Order: sequence, then C-alpha cells, then structure tokens
Amino acid sequence: MVDDAINKRTDLNDGSKQIDDMTLDELDELEDSEDEEVLQEYRKRRIAEMRALASKAKFGTVREISGQDYVSEVTKAGDGIWVVLHLYANGVPLCAIIHHHMQQLAARFPQTKFLRSIATTCIPNFPEKNLPTIFIYHEGQLKKQYIGSLELRGEKLTLDELEFLMGQAGAITTDIKEDPRPQIRDKMLADLENQNIDFY
Repeated sequence: MVDDAINKRTDLNDGSKQIDDMTLDELDELEDSEDEEVLQEYRKRRIAEMRALASKAKFGTVREISGQDYVSEVTKAGDGIWVVLHLYANGVPLCAIIHHHMQQLAARFPQTKFLRSIATTCIPNFPEKNLPTIFIYHEGQLKKQYIGSLELRGEKLTLDELEFLMGQAGAITTDIKEDPRPQIRDKMLADLENQNIDFY
C-alpha cells in the first residue's frame, strides 16, 4: 500500500518522465509549478470565503430605532438575520455600559443586526426597573431575553460576558465557550471550607 502511494507520487500525470529520471533543473521547475498550483487554489478558496463573509456582513454598527421602526427592523428583518435589541433609558449606568459593549460587538460581528431604542419609545409604559433589557430575535422570532440588571450582573458586566450570553443565544458565533462570569459559591459551604472543620 505504501509502495503504491510512492509509485503514484513519483509518476507524473502527463505520462512523461518519472521523477527519478528528472534532472535537478526539471525537478525545480516541477516543484515551482506545483507550488504555484497550490497557491492559486488557496487564493481561490480564500477569495470565496471572503466574499461569503462580505455578503453576510451587512450591519457593523448599533443603530437607534423608534417604535415605528420596530416591525420593519426586528420582526421583518429577513431570513437568517439575528437581531439584538437593547431597550434603554438615559441616565441608567448599566444601559451606557451595555451600549459601549454592543458597539464593540457590532463591529466584530457585522452579520448580526444590533439595535437600540429608548424603552418607552419602543414599548409605551415600559417599567424602568426592567432596564436594561436585551431581546434577541432570529428571523422575527424572540429567542432570548435578558430583563433587568440582575440578569446582566449589574455594572460589573464585562464585554466577554455579554459576548458569551449572545453566543449562547445563537446571535453571534463566538470563541468564548466557558462562562466568564464569576461562579457563585454557597456561603455556608465556603465558610466550612475556610474553617477546615473535620466532620469525621
């Protein structure tokens, strides 16, 4: 089996000379032509990949919408489109933090539509205690919602944490697979561990 592979490798497709019979100049020329073919194939593949990404990369910024824009921008966003909508109010610190993080995520994930709206403009009488709120839609269907600062870890929310949450919902494809949020430990168990109490 190995001999067959070696024989196939040393036989040229055009039926001319075998590699063993070639001069050094002929071998150099063959190597150059093979390298060129490999490079051309790689270039074609990369160009196709870049074109596919460019066709998906439609957005790239966080856009402000009103209640009137909601249906066209969210519900009728289009096939295969993920939409992240941040409801906010001016003067809420966590809303400002989320907006800052979303601007960075929108630039990194331009295939996802990132929107924001003043909560009461989009949903009349929306309670401020529920801010910030993030709705994640896919093809017009609500897939995930984060309501209030408790779900979003308050002002301690980091960019990686928000990226992880959006990745878990499916809105973006992220490399962050492990939850970066600090794990909550049971207070009683932690106290017992710190005291090194021997139960046995």
